[in-house]
Amino acid sequence: MSNLIPGNHKHLTLVDRSYIEESLNDAKSFRAIAKYLCKDPSTISDEVFKNRISNSWNRGSFNNPYNFCIHRFRCRKTNACKKLILCDTVCRSCHICNKVCDSFELEQCRRITKAPFVCNGCDKPRNKCPISLKYDYNAIAAHRMYSERLVSARAGICLSKKELHAIDAVVKPLIMQGQSPYMIIASHPELGISVGTLYNYINQGVLLTRNIDLKRKVKFKPRKVHQTQIKNRAVFIGRTYKDFKESHSDEMDFVEMDTVKSAKGSEKCILTFYFPETELFYAHLLDRCTPGAVKAVFNKLQERLGDAYDFACLFPVILTDRGVEFGDPDSLETSPEGICRTSIYYCDPMRSNQKGGIENVHTMLRMIIPKGTVFTNLTQWDIRKCVDHVNSAPRKALHGSTPYLEAYKLYGSEIMNALQLRYLTPDQVVLTPKLLKR
Repeated sequence: MSNLIPGNHKHLTLVDRSYIEESLNDAKSFRAIAKYLCKDPSTISDEVFKNRISNSWNRGSFNNPYNFCIHRFRCRKTNACKKLILCDTVCRSCHICNKVCDSFELEQCRRITKAPFVCNGCDKPRNKCPISLKYDYNAIAAHRMYSERLVSARAGICLSKKELHAIDAVVKPLIMQGQSPYMIIASHPELGISVGTLYNYINQGVLLTRNIDLKRKVKFKPRKVHQTQIKNRAVFIGRTYKDFKESHSDEMDFVEMDTVKSAKGSEKCILTFYFPETELFYAHLLDRCTPGAVKAVFNKLQERLGDAYDFACLFPVILTDRGVEFGDPDSLETSPEGICRTSIYYCDPMRSNQKGGIENVHTMLRMIIPKGTVFTNLTQWDIRKCVDHVNSAPRKALHGSTPYLEAYKLYGSEIMNALQLRYLTPDQVVLTPKLLKR
């Protein structure tokens, strides 16, 4: 593509191909199409030639349905098949003439061999066209062919059998000697592949070496793929962890948010909040782990605290993970009255350490509600009871004080009553599952 032509220099889209089809039907030139799409004329020419589709089922014209020889008008040859001794019929009128004649030459249209390479925009009706080989350009079919070609170009291995045998001749004996792929690549740079590529070749089975021959790989469990993360990537625009660090100067003036999931058998989960400045912990039981359930808790908290401005004072900024239950940040950031009450930011994938405070306090919650517990019989009263015991446990980071006392000094009694938190003496704290035994 020419560097002098403006444009994004990216692949053609379905909209571009639709315009090409319409322009070809209007008999526009490649240069005119390229000028409108800000592409090079050769790009349009290659696109039409590669992605045209054959319509050879529409064979011949009404008067000439089978003979496509270029010499058919002046040919006087008879008995070309040599099957009949007495045959005075001219061969050009026979339906097997093109198959048996030694002088057969296929008639081709100039529109097919040269630009525009397709029958789009041709003035001659299809039923009167004697050409057998016809091509059309269809935008939808062309885009499908392009997509299939794009995928297939990235599939497979770009090595011949000879090159694979040469790699295998080096790799197989050394693997059997107990060497790792890294050791092999480090000592044999002439192979011209990386360690990851060698692992891929072994995993795909193109070499004689198998995964069972590797000493450590068979011990590793398959990597877990999180299916509960947000699919809509647009919600992360302006809400990433990098944006959080750039816009948030005070390291303690934010709240961490997460969920604790039930074991299989219940759809309930626990929505948790952690205030780093006081290490205060708050939790609320959700009947379903959905964005609507999280929004309902936000609205209930706002109602208890007073209004959206009081909510914003307690929850100015919220940092959370990319769980699907937090996939509607606009509804969480905005109150039912349309007032902005908080700002939501998301941690990077697989980086739980970016909100390490709430992950640590979850370990204390799991002392009371161990992993594998089904939340079917849990109530909000049980969760509030767990929260009170966690908040009443002394912390080393608070110099022996408890999160409840530090939050009481900072927020006052009204906020603590609105959150329905109560004080317990250190001797009353129970961090074992028997706390919830009835």
